Amino acid sequence: MGILHDTTTPAALLAGPGRPPPWPLPPGPWPRSRGGADPIPAHPIAAMRALHLLLLLSAVCPPVPGLGGRRDAPGKIAVVGGGVGGAAAAYFLRQKFGRSVRMEVLEQAEVGGRLATMEVEGAGYEAGGAVLHPLNLHMKHFVKELGLSVAPGHGSIAGVYNGEEFVFEESNWYIINLFKLLWNYGLNPLRMYMWVEDVLDKFMRIYRYQMHDYAFSSNERLLHALGGNDFIRMLNQTIDEAMQKAGFSHKFINEVVCPAMRVNYGQGVNINGFVGAVSLAGVESGLWSVKGGNRLVCTGLLYASKAEVISGTVLSIEPKVRPRPAGDPIKLYQVTYNTTSGLTGDTYDIVLIAAPLSRKIANITFKNFDPPVPEFPNPYHKTVATFVHGRLNASFFGYRDPEAFNFGAIFTMENPKLFFNSLGVVSPVEDGGGEGKPALQSAVWKVFSKEVLTKEQLNLLFSSYDSVKVKTWLAYPHYSPPESCPPIILHDNIYYLNGIERAASAMEMSAIAAKNAALLAYHRWYGNTDRVDQEGLHEKLKTEL
Repeated sequence: MGILHDTTTPAALLAGPGRPPPWPLPPGPWPRSRGGADPIPAHPIAAMRALHLLLLLSAVCPPVPGLGGRRDAPGKIAVVGGGVGGAAAAYFLRQKFGRSVRMEVLEQAEVGGRLATMEVEGAGYEAGGAVLHPLNLHMKHFVKELGLSVAPGHGSIAGVYNGEEFVFEESNWYIINLFKLLWNYGLNPLRMYMWVEDVLDKFMRIYRYQMHDYAFSSNERLLHALGGNDFIRMLNQTIDEAMQKAGFSHKFINEVVCPAMRVNYGQGVNINGFVGAVSLAGVESGLWSVKGGNRLVCTGLLYASKAEVISGTVLSIEPKVRPRPAGDPIKLYQVTYNTTSGLTGDTYDIVLIAAPLSRKIANITFKNFDPPVPEFPNPYHKTVATFVHGRLNASFFGYRDPEAFNFGAIFTMENPKLFFNSLGVVSPVEDGGGEGKPALQSAVWKVFSKEVLTKEQLNLLFSSYDSVKVKTWLAYPHYSPPESCPPIILHDNIYYLNGIERAASAMEMSAIAAKNAALLAYHRWYGNTDRVDQEGLHEKLKTEL
C-alpha cells in the first residue's frame, strides 16, 4: 500500500506541466528569476494584475503547504507510548508534518509495548502479540518499508477440549477434517467463513480512506464509515447474540467460536460481536509474523520516524498559554515525566497518547483542563503466558498411550474446572514464532491462563519439564457489551489512540488508530475540515476513480 504525499501547489493546479497560464500576460520582454523559473512581470499593469490575482487566490483557495497564510508547523510533538500504536503514530506524524518537527516518544518500559519476546532455553519466543492476518495491510507495509522478513505460521494438529474429553480432533488429512466439520456442524463452518469475509470486506475500506488522507474524529464515526449501523450494532451485542441471530447453532458457537475467543482474548462468547469477528478472522489460514520478533516493527518505525525515545513515565499533562510579541498567544502542553535522573518535563504543541489510560497502565493526571478530561474506568483483562520446556502429560487429556497423542495446539471450551485457556507448541521468533509441529520429546509450550499456574497445575499438564518462564499481561480490554469507545480528541491538540481497543484490540487496529490520529492532528492543525468526518466516502471515492 503506497503512502500519498501532497505536493500540489496553486501553480500546478492552474497551469500544470506544459499547460499555458490561465490569464493573459502583457507583451514582453520579461526578466527571469535566477533559477530560470516562471517569468516575473516588470510592467506596472502586469504587476497590478498579478497582485490582484494573488489576492483573489488567497480569498478563494485554502492555504497549502509552503505558501504564506498557512499556520506554522508545530515545533514539538510528544507521543506517549512506544508500542506498535506509538511507533506507528510517530512514523505517520513524521510523514505528514515533515522533517522540521521535533518528535519525542516517551516510553516507561521497553519499546514494543505489548509486543515482546521471552527467552527460553537460549531462544526467543513471542510473549505478546504473536500472529498477523494476511489482510493486515499497514503491518505488511511496515515490514516491507523497514526491510524486515515475513515468516509464515507453522501448521499443527489441533483439538478442542471441554475439560473431560476432546469434542473435536483434527487429522493430518484435509479431506478428513472437512468431512468431520460437515458431520459435526453442518454448513456452519462455511457460513462462518462467509460471515467473517463480509465483515472484513467492509473493514478493508479503511485503507482506501486513509490512503486518500481522510480521518475521523471519533471511533464510532470511523466504524460507521466502514460498516454503517451494522458495525455499531455489533459493539452493542455479544458475539453469541450476533451469531445466534445470524442462524448459527449453539453447538457450533460453544465448540468452535468460544475456543477461538478464549485463545485470542482470554474471554468467552460474551465479548462484543465486532471483536468476536476479528477473533474468528484469526483462525483462518495464511497467518504470519515478523522473523526475529514482531517488536522489530516498533524499533524500525521509531528509527524511520527520527523520533527521540525518552525513557520516562508520564505523570501529568497540563495546558499552558505563552504570550508572544506579535499575534495570538501560543497554546502548549506541559508534560511532566519521571526518569532515572528524576522528575522533569517539557512543553509540546501536540500530544498523542498511545498507551491505555488506565491506573494500572498509563496513570496520567490531566491538570487544569476546562472542561476536565474524562476518566476511562474500562478495565483491562489479565492474561498469563507461561512458557514450559518439557513433555506434555497425555494422560491428563485421557490418552493412555503418549504415542497416540499428536496435538500441537489445544483449545478449550468454557468450563469453570479448567485452569488454562489454551496451550500449543511454539517456534522461536527466528523461525517465525508461530505454532510448531508437535514433538514426542521435549518442546516449548505456551500456555494461556487467567492466573499464574501453580506447581501442582504444571505437574498435571506436564509429565516432565526443564524450565518455566512467565509473562503476565494486561493484554486487552475486558469486553462487556454494550461498548462505548473513549474519545479520540481529549483536548484541542491531545489525541488518544487506544480508545479503538474497546471495539477490538489487535496490532493492526493500533496501526489504523495511529494513522487516523496522525491525519486528524494534521488536518485540525491546518484547518482541513474537508478531510475529517466526511459522509458517504465509499460512494464518493468510487465515483472519483
